[in-house]
Amino acid sequence: MPAIVVLGAQWGDEGKGKATDLLATSDPIDYVVRTSGGHNAGHTIVIDGEKFATHLLPSGILTPGATSVIANGVVVSPEALFEELDALLERGVEIGGLVVSANAHVIASYHGVVDKVSERFLGKNKIGTTGRGIGPAYADKINRVGIRVADLFDEGILREKVDAALEVRNQLLTKVYNRRGVEAEAVVEELLSYAERLRPMVADTSLLLNRALDEGCTVLFEGAQATMLDVDHGTYPFVTSSNPIAGGVCTGAGVGPTRIDRVIGVIKAYTTRVGSGPFPTELFDDDGERLQRIGGEIGVSTGRTRRCGWYDAVVARYSARVNGLTEFFLTKLDVLDHWDRIPVCVAYEIDGVRHDEMPMTQTEFHHARPVYEFFDGWGGDISGCRSFADLPKNAQVYVHALEEMSGAKFWGVGVGPGREQTLVVHP
Repeated sequence: MPAIVVLGAQWGDEGKGKATDLLATSDPIDYVVRTSGGHNAGHTIVIDGEKFATHLLPSGILTPGATSVIANGVVVSPEALFEELDALLERGVEIGGLVVSANAHVIASYHGVVDKVSERFLGKNKIGTTGRGIGPAYADKINRVGIRVADLFDEGILREKVDAALEVRNQLLTKVYNRRGVEAEAVVEELLSYAERLRPMVADTSLLLNRALDEGCTVLFEGAQATMLDVDHGTYPFVTSSNPIAGGVCTGAGVGPTRIDRVIGVIKAYTTRVGSGPFPTELFDDDGERLQRIGGEIGVSTGRTRRCGWYDAVVARYSARVNGLTEFFLTKLDVLDHWDRIPVCVAYEIDGVRHDEMPMTQTEFHHARPVYEFFDGWGGDISGCRSFADLPKNAQVYVHALEEMSGAKFWGVGVGPGREQTLVVHP
């Protein structure tokens, strides 16, 4: 199928890079495309036992022959982009082609400043951002004072746009946050310093991708963040500043919805979340600590410890619905090797009433308490399994039960970080 979307079905960190890498290595992928977010996202990929982390770059950058695309819906820090490219080159990685949309918005230094001081200003009501300027860059985009990649190649326009943006930002910094204002000239000079290295990478990526689809090329759209962090459909206000659901792919890449053939939601065999916000199945006991430790639940981009909880089928069904998922890809099943009994959240109890679907309001979701069903563990190491039939019976029962209650078929299951540790459930 020529157009495939891979996205997160929980709160992020589900292992989207593994699914993307599997698709890119099992069948030829011509283009791998990022359509939202910035360098606050992250994918971890293990190749021949060596771990690689991508943040702003699509994970397809590690696939020889594939062209990686940073599309118009992404906010781009040129500094972070070049640091990441240089780090891969220093490790001797063979890097495929990279194309950056001329219409992608740029994260300037003042976006990070505003992000950090505003989070401190919010105190206990903070959102839990990474402080890397992603939200303020998207805010400038919506307020029509943003800077696009193409603006770096026209010094006059760039100066006008930086002056316009800082006219408001500096008022906020000096009069509300009691911080020193940002000098426009310094911002302009920094951004101009990236222009020549960036110029050969820049293109009309919407035109590029639509022509590729017309020619029968396979295009993989790689999600950042996840469904429950979507600014419209996630646990607002504890969300990201873009639309990482399937519908956001069309806006973020400049392709129509009729071009998409397959939508894969990546979901863990348990649940994690980074940052603030409600999390019904969150664990505060030894089980939560064990999931964190065994699962290695540390953010690849931020280094923050992830909050951990049991699998939430309500979230899975919601994700299947709002994304129109054709299938799920289940990761980290092997982390549950160490439990004799495994709870799964099948519904919520809110003020004495059972809810089988996502509550409508923030207040209701904040007060949601999980209703659990329990499944027998399998009591053994499954990381060496190489087919679904190799799994212990109880592990197969667990996977089929999750599939039944989650709203879409399970395409594959991960039993470890390596490329070879993926089992196909439904080809």
